Amino acid sequence: MPSPTIVWLRDDLRIADNPALLAASRRGEPTIALYLLDEESPGVRALGGAARWWLHHSLSSLAERLGEKGVPLVLRRGPASRVVEDVVRESSAGAVYWNRRYGAAEREIDAALKSSLREAGLLVESFSASLLHEPWMVRTGGGTHFSVFTPFWRACQALPAPRRPLPEPDDFVGIPPALESDDIAGWALRPSSPDWAGGLRETWTPGEPAAIDRLAQFLTEDVDDYERTRDEPAAGMTSLLSPRLRWGELSPFTVWHSAAGAPGTGKFLAELGWREFAWHTLFHFPDLATRNLRPSFDAFPWPPVDVEQLTAWQQGRTGVPLVDAGMRELWSTGFMHNRVRMVAASFLVKNLLIDWRLGEEWFWDTLVDADEASNPFNWQWVAGSGADAAPYFRVFNPELQAKKFDPQSRYVERWAGDSLLTAPIVDLGTTRKAALAAYERMKRTSADLP
Repeated sequence: MPSPTIVWLRDDLRIADNPALLAASRRGEPTIALYLLDEESPGVRALGGAARWWLHHSLSSLAERLGEKGVPLVLRRGPASRVVEDVVRESSAGAVYWNRRYGAAEREIDAALKSSLREAGLLVESFSASLLHEPWMVRTGGGTHFSVFTPFWRACQALPAPRRPLPEPDDFVGIPPALESDDIAGWALRPSSPDWAGGLRETWTPGEPAAIDRLAQFLTEDVDDYERTRDEPAAGMTSLLSPRLRWGELSPFTVWHSAAGAPGTGKFLAELGWREFAWHTLFHFPDLATRNLRPSFDAFPWPPVDVEQLTAWQQGRTGVPLVDAGMRELWSTGFMHNRVRMVAASFLVKNLLIDWRLGEEWFWDTLVDADEASNPFNWQWVAGSGADAAPYFRVFNPELQAKKFDPQSRYVERWAGDSLLTAPIVDLGTTRKAALAAYERMKRTSADLP
């Protein structure tokens, strides 16, 4: 009797360079691809609205491509600890493969399932697929994790080169059993009342084929100017690969080996390293989205939240043109230029004195590329509470940033031209002084600060 292989897909929605899927094809039994929407397991963070929209379309694309290879994509909803074992029982599977995850709750779920399934006699294997280097492989000379990017990245580069991308499997055998699968429309991942996703539809085409095309376009047309113009939001020279990596439509190995060695790619590859640094930090500090990485910041004197100011920031109505442009780009497209992300985050934390966690939650809900590592990691970097953080007293002046990186106001005019005529909701100089005064009060109660 056949003993099918289940490939449990998570943030690896691709066929190329998918170790779990390739291993399943080589096992020589019918293959079932499983994606489950787990919104019930303790500690697993529910997806934000923009991420849910992307997931719907990426899964639809993947289902079509897998179907062409004779592999059904089974959709289920519920806690992984129950659903995976349900599918194993229904299919009489003999093996379950997956690619590793690095959040604490996810690792606990996977470890428990690996143990219980192996005890039941199944072959269970996990693979490295979403990071160039495993978090336990990059250590300081003293055997600890890195807290500063430059030595971290230097250590990564001293390791053996990342493996080559694996081939796309094309030799699936046998006919897998027919299993019940949810209708993805029933998951209601797309917004309907109201439908706010028009800008996302105009901006993005989720799925592996579009991801491969975008990587090729970037390396052919844009990478030569990347280092010189990457900080200019109107230049359009960002790679736009972050959601592709977040959902695993591209693997970092594919990106690395496609770009490595080409002229002008050093800075781009360092950005891939920054993504690695965020994930390695999450591995060692699983509460990254809720707790200050530097405990001294627990004493920061956040004032009561001014809800009107928070709402103005969320809606791009602060009267600060570069901030408003970024926040409106975010709402429309589910994306924001990285330089503007830093400026908008700094304005919330240091000019409005609003806790970085509230900004992180907003980006989590509105970014198509928000993942559980990079999103909080970057917010803590701006706030000064994280790894290798910008010092708290580094306050991004949005007016000077606009003059330097958007001198002709092309980006601002596109997204928030009316803000050029609107008075800011706060005075930048006065609020900067207030932020620095709050920082000094925190320093007096925190021994680990300079």
